[in-house]
Amino acid sequence: MLFALLSLILGSEIVAVNDLFSGLIEDNKYRFILMELRLPRVLTAVLAGAALAVAGLLMQSFFRNPLAGPYILGVSAGSGLGVALLILFGSSVGWKLVQMNNGVMLFSVLGAAGVLGIILYLAKKIGNGAMLLIAGLMVGAFASAVVSVLQFFAPSESIKKYLLWTMGNLSAVEMSEMFLFALLTLGFIAFSFFKINPLNALLLGDQAAQSLGVDVKKTRFTVILIAGVLAGVVTAYCGPVAFIGLAAPHLSRLIAKTSDHRTLIPLSALLGALLLVVCDMVAQVPGFDLLLPINAVTSLVGAPLVISIILNNRKTWLNE
Repeated sequence: MLFALLSLILGSEIVAVNDLFSGLIEDNKYRFILMELRLPRVLTAVLAGAALAVAGLLMQSFFRNPLAGPYILGVSAGSGLGVALLILFGSSVGWKLVQMNNGVMLFSVLGAAGVLGIILYLAKKIGNGAMLLIAGLMVGAFASAVVSVLQFFAPSESIKKYLLWTMGNLSAVEMSEMFLFALLTLGFIAFSFFKINPLNALLLGDQAAQSLGVDVKKTRFTVILIAGVLAGVVTAYCGPVAFIGLAAPHLSRLIAKTSDHRTLIPLSALLGALLLVVCDMVAQVPGFDLLLPINAVTSLVGAPLVISIILNNRKTWLNE
């Protein structure tokens, strides 16, 4: 809450505390800045951070891999392919669609949904989690390869627009779109709470989980669906946001010192929201008319954080 308030106060123009509350309630000179620019950005950071953290936690628990993240199954690559087809291949026709019908979000959703559908189909066919992980990585690699081919033939202006999208953007969600964004993210985060017991059982291994009465195949399908939708929705609205889904679950384990998902899911969501709000606050460079790409800040913060966590826990993971 404190960092959210700070994010509302700090920016290119610093808003005093008195002006903050009056601007949220009354129609004064700060109302547009607060209600149309900063509040949607803060809400987006909270929802996107929580969604990516929960998706990352689900993937790490499902694959029992500490380096798994929300995009490990290629959903982000599929979303990027959809946007690339619009921006790079669609050319001027594509950008008319962007201006008229918010085409970037539409094509991002279609690309993510296509890859998620493939992964869910493979989840039914492949019984082994490690093989499914490899298959997901290959699907993502294929989508990324298609994007590279499109970039090779695309004009430089289109490539620049696509690269800007890949840097992430928390300003893209307007207040009119916030209800649907919140409904999807909070709805699927809430859905993950119904999978707490199966997830705890899967930490013991597939055979042990089956002996405890867990339908491993059904759980695998549901967990991938939840994580895929959360990652896909955030990517559609904000672009691919890096490292939050990888770092927040590790931080939650470090703080809680438990592997129980009854604690880890809400704590990961809270820490993911906190991390992205702080990174966004840094990206706005308070006091300067400057806005850094959100992925540059999350990578600068997240990469050293994840490395330090790996070094501190290397003996534990080696023993496992």
